Amino acid sequence: MLMPSGVMLLLGAWGIRRQDAIWRDEAVSYDMAHRSLPDLWHTLLHADVVHGLYYALMHVWFRAYDATLDGTFGEVVGLRLPSVAAMTAATAGVALLGHRLVGRRAGLLAGFTFACIPVVQQYAQEGRSYATVCALVVWATYLLVLTAAAAAPPHASPHPRPRLWLGYTALMLAACLLHEFACLVLPVHAAALILARLPRRVLRAWALSAATVLAGLAPLAVFSTRQSAQISWLMWPDPLQLLTFAVLAVLGLACARVRIRSRGPIGLRALGIPLLLLPTLLLLLLSHVEPAYVDRYVLYYVVGFALLAGAALARLLRPAGEAGQTRTRRLRRTAAVALVLAALLPIDVHLRSPDSRVDDVTAVARAVRAVAEPGDGLLFMPARRRIWTATRPHDFRGLTDLALDKSPLASHTLYGTERSGDAIRARMLASRRIVVAGDPDGQPADDNDQEIAKRATLRDAFEVCGTTEVRGARITVYGRAGACGTGAAR
Repeated sequence: MLMPSGVMLLLGAWGIRRQDAIWRDEAVSYDMAHRSLPDLWHTLLHADVVHGLYYALMHVWFRAYDATLDGTFGEVVGLRLPSVAAMTAATAGVALLGHRLVGRRAGLLAGFTFACIPVVQQYAQEGRSYATVCALVVWATYLLVLTAAAAAPPHASPHPRPRLWLGYTALMLAACLLHEFACLVLPVHAAALILARLPRRVLRAWALSAATVLAGLAPLAVFSTRQSAQISWLMWPDPLQLLTFAVLAVLGLACARVRIRSRGPIGLRALGIPLLLLPTLLLLLLSHVEPAYVDRYVLYYVVGFALLAGAALARLLRPAGEAGQTRTRRLRRTAAVALVLAALLPIDVHLRSPDSRVDDVTAVARAVRAVAEPGDGLLFMPARRRIWTATRPHDFRGLTDLALDKSPLASHTLYGTERSGDAIRARMLASRRIVVAGDPDGQPADDNDQEIAKRATLRDAFEVCGTTEVRGARITVYGRAGACGTGAAR
């Protein structure tokens, strides 16, 4: 497992700073992690409770990081290092799973395959919980496979292994508390155990563990339904995300057709195929009731593909002379794998550029600083884009946030609270110049009172001085008649 996890560690470290670009979700993580625990608790009562455990862990991490390294590597690196470490641990777990299910060579190649998947590298370099959830799911699955092996002849024990079951339960509960949709791996584990035809006592022990996990998750799941408006932006799944899943699903099923002998009671196909397909399909079904599909919510599905692909590669790339494997055939297959890796290289390079994410908070802050003049008014359209100030507040000093009533920290919210539409209009009319940090063209406009007042007042009483486009944002300077100065954007 050391070689694949070492490769994953190197891939995670490669370009981790991404030119200091941070996108909006990472900015939320940074902001929440730097609030005091009492302030964080009060914020979670209003918003983002589903990520509460992750924010608390990141708060502890940043206190240790700042104290020991004193910011040597910068806040951006500190934000992403836990995800790099988590994905490295996940890669080690995938390698061990492949070894346990099929054999040493299959485990090695499964680990390498997992590390080379672009979406794995993407979330290994994001300050969010998804890499950690993936690692916990992988290691919980590994403990489940160990437990099944211990319960199967000739090592069958009359009593379930309590330590293994306790470890499995603890890892699954931690994964679910970090992100609720980790519970969608439980049907995968159930399918694997049923297909393995293990004794009923094993199924009963798993059912008890699963019930414990769901009982521990229930309070969080019930409370989080009060904050379901936070994912109201989700519509039908992103076609690119669906295409990624479809490609991996087709390739994984093709790999499953390669003749492979499993070593333990839980077969490779019995675990790999459900893990590849079930979580995403279940989330898509749920999305028909209420839109909830984003591929990162079930990122661990790629583990199923890595296991199937690793085992298939182990057979197809076996040394010349084994079971009719000719040197020419092996060279051809090795060349095909090399071509696939070469084709993935441009994607890997792109993932390490600022343009690989929805927006760039750092670029927005710098653009505002470049065009603003002391005393200018400032508006965020929509209000949730105020998160762009979280990581670089010094770039917004000297500007007056015309809509802000209470700051995010004072209001215990993610984005702060805003004044009424009439109050915002009055403050705008008292300003000579206003810098607007908003979404680029083509994004749907919010229709609340505050946003309507902002748009109407800008249209009726101001003229555009200039505009700057940055990744995921548009910075526009507005002025009253004759107020456009030399600092305006171009």
